[in-house]
Amino acid sequence: MFSIKCCQSVSLFHQQLGQYNKPMKMHSMVSLISPPFPTLIKTHLKNKHQISVEEVSSSENGEELSGVVYNARIRDSCRAGDVDKAMKMLAQMEALGFSLSLGSYTIVIEALGSVGRTLEAEAIFREMVHLGLKPDLRVYNVMLRSCLRKGLLELADRVLVEMDTLGIGRNRATYEALIDYYGHAGRLNDVWMVISKMRREGFVPDSFVHSKVIGVYRDNGMWKKAMEIVREIKELGISLDKRIYNSIIDTFGKCGELSEALEVFEKMQEEGVRPDIVTWNSLIQWHCKAGNVGKALELFSKMQEEGLYPDPKIFITIISRLGEQGKWDVIKQNLENMKCRGHRRSGAIYAVLVDIYGQYGKFQGPEECISALKSEGIQPSASIFCVLANAYAQQGLCEQTVKVLQLMEAEGIEPNLIMLNVLINAFGIAGRHLEALSVYDHIKDMGISPDMVTYSTLMKACIRARKFDKVPEIYEEMESAGFTPDRKAREMLQNAFLVLQQRHCENPWLNFVRQHGTRTVEIGTTSTMKEWQNVKI
Repeated sequence: MFSIKCCQSVSLFHQQLGQYNKPMKMHSMVSLISPPFPTLIKTHLKNKHQISVEEVSSSENGEELSGVVYNARIRDSCRAGDVDKAMKMLAQMEALGFSLSLGSYTIVIEALGSVGRTLEAEAIFREMVHLGLKPDLRVYNVMLRSCLRKGLLELADRVLVEMDTLGIGRNRATYEALIDYYGHAGRLNDVWMVISKMRREGFVPDSFVHSKVIGVYRDNGMWKKAMEIVREIKELGISLDKRIYNSIIDTFGKCGELSEALEVFEKMQEEGVRPDIVTWNSLIQWHCKAGNVGKALELFSKMQEEGLYPDPKIFITIISRLGEQGKWDVIKQNLENMKCRGHRRSGAIYAVLVDIYGQYGKFQGPEECISALKSEGIQPSASIFCVLANAYAQQGLCEQTVKVLQLMEAEGIEPNLIMLNVLINAFGIAGRHLEALSVYDHIKDMGISPDMVTYSTLMKACIRARKFDKVPEIYEEMESAGFTPDRKAREMLQNAFLVLQQRHCENPWLNFVRQHGTRTVEIGTTSTMKEWQNVKI
């Protein structure tokens, strides 16, 4: 049995909610821009999906397709995940004078939003409204999630304002989209404000909400408070589900309490909750990072015995750790075990990653690695490209990492933020901070919103290159983007200031506060520095 110690007798969950009992407008949590949505003209879509005269006269058995058939096929393509095909058919049907039905509009917007093509989704949404069709709450939620996922806060705010104007009430999905965004951004106060509003509207926080709160506390190094939330959940009689169990295990793992994490793991199974790939990955990852590779491999084997398909992302952690220890025979044995268990696809990916780490030497570069995977019947996905790029990046092999990015684009897969963060990391490990900063600028030029990983990785790259003066600038940009810096980011800022102080024999932290105000003080950065510095403004 695992025990959770509480430092306070007062309910933390309800204590925090008490600070946000005043009525509030949801859109006040993002920068309010009063003008309506920017209307994107149809040529945006037409240019992206150019069609020829021959394509316009699409027919089947000598007969032109009807608007009904086009609508049905577009919906089918969206449900199958083939958004490009759906958009091409949409351009064709519009050229023939047909239009989408209300149901088709909804499905197309959902499909575009799910793959991050937010501006196209917004263009379709505007066209839908212009034609007099009334989007329902589901469509607004799709638009909101898509905007928040891309970090388009002004656009997200306008969605909320338009919902208010039209009298469309929020449901649980609306609030969860906001909580998910603020949780990833580490904005704990905003998370509590949404929860408070949610409760006033009659929605009781569920496991999704609780797990997000636990995660925010965990990521900011406040694992004791995270455990207090867990204790209160149990006292309220709320059963712990898979999501909450995973949050608890990851929290214990992150703070180095691996025995506690394993106890929770056992308790989880005793309660009839089956661990998923997230559970196993968390346990394997933290045992590897703690240096207990033996236990990590034991968990890796048990996961496969449970019939779970190994996640290629975890291979890098295992292979790199074993490679550092020179245990290539163990790496080879794991490959053979995977093949015996029938995990042929995983085995092929595993073998390619081992080769990248320099053991086999079969492949000359990323092209041959991709060809080897294809020869095994594995069609590289965005996830696999990211795994391969990360393997090169961890060794500082920048050219190979860039090549993976180019191969990804050649396959018609749009580079995502994860891949670009990996590229920043590769340049950072190689000490090439200028290239890392160039990738960061490219991310912003593409209209993609950097996340916490982007800023932290960039700060780390500058520290490796001993460009400590750049660290406060990146830190400020991270705050300006609406993120609450986590414990690691605050520690990097502190280390940079210590070096700058030694170099210049002056107080860089005081200069930083004078230039940028006291916002950093409010979020707790000063608490990590007041051991060596008293700040007076």
